[in-house]
Amino acid sequence: MITVLVVDDDFMVARIHRGFVDRVDGFEVVGTANSGDQAVAALGDLSPDLVLLDLYLPDVFGLDLIARLRAVQPDVDILVITAAREADAVRGAVRQGVVNYLLKPFGFEDLRARLREYARRRASVPDQVTSQADVDRVLAPARQLVNRLPKGLSQETADLVTAALRATPDNLSAAECAEKVGISRVSARRYLEFLAAQGQAEVTLRYGTTGRPERRYTWRS
Repeated sequence: MITVLVVDDDFMVARIHRGFVDRVDGFEVVGTANSGDQAVAALGDLSPDLVLLDLYLPDVFGLDLIARLRAVQPDVDILVITAAREADAVRGAVRQGVVNYLLKPFGFEDLRARLREYARRRASVPDQVTSQADVDRVLAPARQLVNRLPKGLSQETADLVTAALRATPDNLSAAECAEKVGISRVSARRYLEFLAAQGQAEVTLRYGTTGRPERRYTWRS
């Protein structure tokens, strides 16, 4: 059973998220917190495996709280759930090693898909590493992505584009992705098309009244 601490400044929202998590097999909410100080105290008392962390807390910005949480429990995992759509917030979350970044508002299926993905990755780590093959099995997705990146694309930007796409509940265009990540629309489209070619993103067309249809991208969870 993967234990979860839900951190959100709105106690009603925290209750809803708690209900979502408790509906996912293999997950159990062990507590909730409505501020940074409460989250640090709860982490020390409950030692959860995963924290669902809102960024807009009354006493601290969530990204600034991560270091305090890991000082209490170094191996805790963080899944950001927030309305923060700024590129700097996404970049900061990626740099601090969050397991996912989910934008509010979201539905149960959006959260369940990300929790299941987290559980799969967590289960892929063996209790004891006895060979390089064990390590390669855990790191295979990231290593394969590095090896397949076309010339001119960087792993750091690919990670940011991937995080932005995964954090979008519905779908987004290259222009919207560019705004989130802080790169040009042309660059964003190159990364998104690469993810689509690798089967990690799905492309749909949105037809307007005039001109060419707009390409929209969705993360394939």
